[in-house]
Amino acid sequence: MKPTWITKQPHSKTLPSNCSHLPRIIRYLLSLRGEWSDGSLEDYLNPKLKNLADPFQIGEMDEAVKRLFQAIDNDENVTLFGDYDVDGITSVTLLYRVLSEYGLSPHIVIPLRAKEGYGLSEAAVDRCLEENAQTSLLVAMDCGTSSVEEIQKLRDAGVDVLVIDHHESNTIERPNCNAIVNPKAKFTPNSEGDFAYLCAAGVVFKVCHALLKTRMLESLSLKDLLDFVAIATVADIVPLVRENRILVRHGLKALGVTQKLGLIALKETAGVGEFPESEDIGFKIAPRINAAGRMDAPKEALEVMLTDSVQTAEYLVARLNRYNQERQSFEKEILKEAVEMVKTESLDEQACIILGKSGWHPGVVGIVAARIMRRYFKPCFIIAFDEEGNGKGSGRSLNGLSLVDAIDAGREYIEAGGGHHAAAGISIKMENIAKFSQSVNDYFLTETSEKQRAPYIEIDVEVSFEELTFDFLSSYDQLKPFGSGNPRPVFMSKGVTNSRSPMELKNQHLKLFLAQDGEQRDAIFFGGGVKPLPPEPWDICYTVGKNVFRGRTNLQMTIQHVRSAVVE
Repeated sequence: MKPTWITKQPHSKTLPSNCSHLPRIIRYLLSLRGEWSDGSLEDYLNPKLKNLADPFQIGEMDEAVKRLFQAIDNDENVTLFGDYDVDGITSVTLLYRVLSEYGLSPHIVIPLRAKEGYGLSEAAVDRCLEENAQTSLLVAMDCGTSSVEEIQKLRDAGVDVLVIDHHESNTIERPNCNAIVNPKAKFTPNSEGDFAYLCAAGVVFKVCHALLKTRMLESLSLKDLLDFVAIATVADIVPLVRENRILVRHGLKALGVTQKLGLIALKETAGVGEFPESEDIGFKIAPRINAAGRMDAPKEALEVMLTDSVQTAEYLVARLNRYNQERQSFEKEILKEAVEMVKTESLDEQACIILGKSGWHPGVVGIVAARIMRRYFKPCFIIAFDEEGNGKGSGRSLNGLSLVDAIDAGREYIEAGGGHHAAAGISIKMENIAKFSQSVNDYFLTETSEKQRAPYIEIDVEVSFEELTFDFLSSYDQLKPFGSGNPRPVFMSKGVTNSRSPMELKNQHLKLFLAQDGEQRDAIFFGGGVKPLPPEPWDICYTVGKNVFRGRTNLQMTIQHVRSAVVE
């Protein structure tokens, strides 16, 4: 089914007169992005750290800060607990580095995905108590908001608990902890501002800001920790709006000049230059950090974040790279099998694709689900079952189709499940997969429209090749960082021809040499060689960026879709 090309409509707010110096394309793109209308355009184009809100606006921040300073002043035995993904590991790293500057030496526990499952599970709590029996305070990060029973077990053992999280609560009962710093928690006092867009590391950063605002340290600048915040914010695919925009814009700059040995080694191995972009995090840095957790070695990713040894950094990053290669191998094999299952069972005709198989690696099902979702333009769950028929699955969605609501529709057939609207996880028995699939598909068919489910490509603006200049590219940088909530703009150009034959690259990618009205531009079309190109002339939709090669900067076009030119 070919996608429909849809052109976005401008935001109703009129652009101020002080942007007349910007190229037409930039002015039009700003008219499509309404977020800047909540403040000044200058603050949007040049986000400043001084515009970060008072961290004490977040509910229960005061209680959390007081309990942390109590631990610092009494030199308590503190355990930091964080999830095994990028957001969890960077959250632990942030708080560990700050508490260390205050003189504490916290113990760290990262759960093992296969043995202990996600978050503050009972098995993970048992290990916390075994490894650090003298703990008087446990800080759970990127998890814990719904861990009522597990937190009560810690309290019964005499352990105080702080939760710093960003997940929705799936229980009406408030965990018995000292404080829950979570802008999404329904049972905490309302924040004075809306901070629901923050990832866990973003909330931890606000806690660190609150600590330093209460008791300043000359030895520590929060600016030096923004590289971790940027990595987590981009990796967790939270919207790059408001404070996230500020944190990631400055965090990418910090990452470019970072002095942290682990990040330096990670950048070198991943091929990230001195001017990293959000895509470098999403496609190069984050997968290597996540790979350790997927392969049940999350502590190694944590050590990369904390090490002050060049040799250790290089050794551990090499291991992360091998884990990532191993992950890619598993992913490739599962994807191949999943595509075959879709074809054989005609699952592409369903509203939601749900696949499961015994022997699939549970650490890569989320990545495969994302690839299947993009391939068929449908929500998807991929489930890995063990020998006993216990399944762990991940879902990915698009178009605003909610996985949380879909899971609720089939909740009676799963053991557990939750997450975000676009990404979620479930635990399920093999004998219930058919009933769960039926319930989820019934939900999407009855609660969403055919238009919502239809494939489409959103185009920001039609441009001519002659408008794609270096002057445009310079102004274009002010729209960054791109990512969730602020996607890289998609351009359309009409009546394009080939100036010479496409060059075939590896993995069926193509390099195209395009012409329009005497102007020529080169473009990359990833996967463009899989199917024959349509007859010329073409209409093309694409994104743009910078390509730096041998010291020279060129405008790089990346093709999203090609069709024969539409005669109007």
